[in-house]
Amino acid sequence: MQPAITVGLDGSPESLTAARWAADEAEKRKLTLRLLHAWPLLAPEPARVPSEVDQNYWAKRLVHTAQTELQARHPGLSVVGNLVADDAQGALLQAASESEMIVLGSRGLETVQSYFLGDISMPVVARAERPVVLVRAESQEEGAPAASTKGVVVALNLHGSSDGLLDFAFATAAARGVPLLAVHGRSVPFHARVPWGVDHAATEGMTQDAQEELSKALRPWRAKYPQVEVADTIRLASPAKAVVQAAAGAALLVVGRRAHRHGVAPHLGPVVQAAIHHGRCPVVVVPHD
Repeated sequence: MQPAITVGLDGSPESLTAARWAADEAEKRKLTLRLLHAWPLLAPEPARVPSEVDQNYWAKRLVHTAQTELQARHPGLSVVGNLVADDAQGALLQAASESEMIVLGSRGLETVQSYFLGDISMPVVARAERPVVLVRAESQEEGAPAASTKGVVVALNLHGSSDGLLDFAFATAAARGVPLLAVHGRSVPFHARVPWGVDHAATEGMTQDAQEELSKALRPWRAKYPQVEVADTIRLASPAKAVVQAAAGAALLVVGRRAHRHGVAPHLGPVVQAAIHHGRCPVVVVPHD
């Protein structure tokens, strides 16, 4: 199967925004774009029937309308439609095993109404074998720089290997031609707190140790992607808060989750939860060892 980015379509404004984002990304990465609509009640494809009696008419129209728009925006992009007679979660997880990434619409903390959101997107994020991108349907602020000029932010916890996460973040920044910011948040321990704030003598050593760890983690990826302008920062705050703050104004926030072991229930940590619910830019959740 040809390498592709798959986007889930459900007819909502969020899923259409996600499809537009996915088309831009597929063009940058020179990949095929796959438009996936899943519905368990899809009927077997008839040979030839008029539209008024075709049970799949609206599903076909949804995919065809999106495909027509995206093809007009990206004439050189390969865009394929895919109707699947399955529940959305199962179809997306299967597609994730066959795609470079899965892209879904997201409303953040707002009321969940769309078929692909909430009950569908969170299990997909937690279980997918490949990166999952959540895109919010929000218009760009007036006067804000174009997304192509903004950078990519990647969150690192510095415990264990983050190679899969960093490879994705660096490759994305290189494909977009934008800078990369690596951020690590570290909560100030209780013993370093004083009535007027923090004991800077205590936090200075903690910050220096974290900076050395961060520089060591980034070193091989700086060498592999010399064309990417890289900055890094240590923030003395909870990791979740530090990441959300650092991503303000970014084009993309990349966070990681540990790939779950067989027999262990999938889990999304506080950083991923905060990024999904509070991040204003598209958020990519990358499973890694």
